[in-house]
Amino acid sequence: MTRHLNKDTTVCMSLAARPSNFGTRFHNFLYDALDLDYLYKAFTTTDLAAAIGGVRALGIRGCAISMPFKEACIPMLDELDASAKAIDSVNTIVNTNGYLKAYNTDYIAIAKLLVEHQVSNRFSFILRGSGGMAKAVACALKDAGFTQGHIVARNENAGKHLAELYGFEWHPDLNGLQADVIINVTPIGMAGSVDAETLSFSEETIQAAQVVFDVVALPAETPLIRYAKSQGKKVITGAEVFAIQAVEQFVLYTGIRPSDELFQLAAKYARG
Repeated sequence: MTRHLNKDTTVCMSLAARPSNFGTRFHNFLYDALDLDYLYKAFTTTDLAAAIGGVRALGIRGCAISMPFKEACIPMLDELDASAKAIDSVNTIVNTNGYLKAYNTDYIAIAKLLVEHQVSNRFSFILRGSGGMAKAVACALKDAGFTQGHIVARNENAGKHLAELYGFEWHPDLNGLQADVIINVTPIGMAGSVDAETLSFSEETIQAAQVVFDVVALPAETPLIRYAKSQGKKVITGAEVFAIQAVEQFVLYTGIRPSDELFQLAAKYARG
């Protein structure tokens, strides 16, 4: 089915330091499949305030927010939904007649994946990172009943704050740490980064784990996921996170929830 762009086409977008095609392919696939007069485009910016102002001024319906803008954008918005307020981090902005309301669908995705992959809350975990996505992951782990947690972050203030917020332990580095579940919430292993080919955990730490979770969505198989698979570990990928949080964004933008079959097709198409 061919859609024709026109003056009434509703525009949605994303803002990220390193834009990828995943969201663009995912959302536009669903717009085509459901014959919706929408268009989705990915952007980056060096002027966040101007970009958010553009969302408001130009009537952009929805804006996905990725690293490193998830916390910095908050003062520019009109309202935080409970999902964003609880963790003080935003990944979705919905514009209704110039009123910008923020949500966090990352939390929903993490919580769903922990259940789908049957990750026991009796497991210990190491979470590497302390940014906006790390908050979503830590909150989801806490709400799922995990109690034995280690937050590893070089930024002492952010790391300690995150650990104290959810009752976990902060460590400045990975030295001597092992756990049943290891989670990378840093850009290490992300395509296009200086650490694109770097393991975010040591081989020894990966070998000692039972579950390996990388929130990096591009590439679909990061060095961490690739090595974990070679060791026979259960893995949860960033592509899975991205697809679930993206469909929740789609619902917020359009008011339509696609069928599970259509969701799976969109996720497969987005992964290329």
